[in-house]
Amino acid sequence: MKFTAENPVVEFHDLTVAYHRKPALWNVDLTLPAGALIGIIGPNGAGKSTLIKAAMGLLPLSSGYVRLFGAELDAVRRRVSYVPQRESVDWDFPASVMDVVLMGRYAGLGLLKRPSAQDREIALNSLEKVGMAGFRNRQIAQLSGGQQQRVFLARALAQEADLYFMDEPFAGVDAATEAAILEILQELTSSGKTVIVVHHDLQSAASFFHWVVLLNMRLVASGPVDEVFTAALLQETYGGRLTVLAEVGELVRKRQISGREKY
Repeated sequence: MKFTAENPVVEFHDLTVAYHRKPALWNVDLTLPAGALIGIIGPNGAGKSTLIKAAMGLLPLSSGYVRLFGAELDAVRRRVSYVPQRESVDWDFPASVMDVVLMGRYAGLGLLKRPSAQDREIALNSLEKVGMAGFRNRQIAQLSGGQQQRVFLARALAQEADLYFMDEPFAGVDAATEAAILEILQELTSSGKTVIVVHHDLQSAASFFHWVVLLNMRLVASGPVDEVFTAALLQETYGGRLTVLAEVGELVRKRQISGREKY
């Protein structure tokens, strides 16, 4: 499928975000297409996580604005889900796996309302999709890192959103969990959902994503993976920090071929 950003699901306009007056993102103009699996790629400190946190209203903007489905976040919040980095979560919080996944249903509940039987069924179905239904009564702190990541994904699925922001969902997981997560993300986009993923692994990027955003405080490039994931643009994104550039050309060629076979 050919993706274009003519009718974007996400739009960043003149976006600047600063921490203690030091810019983390600078003048980012970016539109992202609906229904795509999108990777945000760049070196450490490039502003990748900052970009999706800005979209979710978690950081103040120094300039510019973000539109989701052509509206401000508050108008479409129920349609948007966010999966933070696993390292940013206090896993000692006393909650069961089912409690965590049910949090994905709270946006649709009225004030002081308790989850219904239907909410619990949706939460359990979400756990089944990620292979964690058998752990539903386990304390979240007792799980491995990969299992915790699957539970966070189940919470996002339980929300039944149309747009998903995920901050490094593949970080620190084993190969089986990575494959399971990727399959779920592909199923989401096949059903018309949009999934935007902060990603750090160049070796898998070209075969994982339909669309790639290359970022290093400023926007370097954004577009279909076979147009943007090139040695020249990666060099511009990573500069001297990309020490494996001699191998990137071959990597890009191989991954693009395998990636095109998948979709």
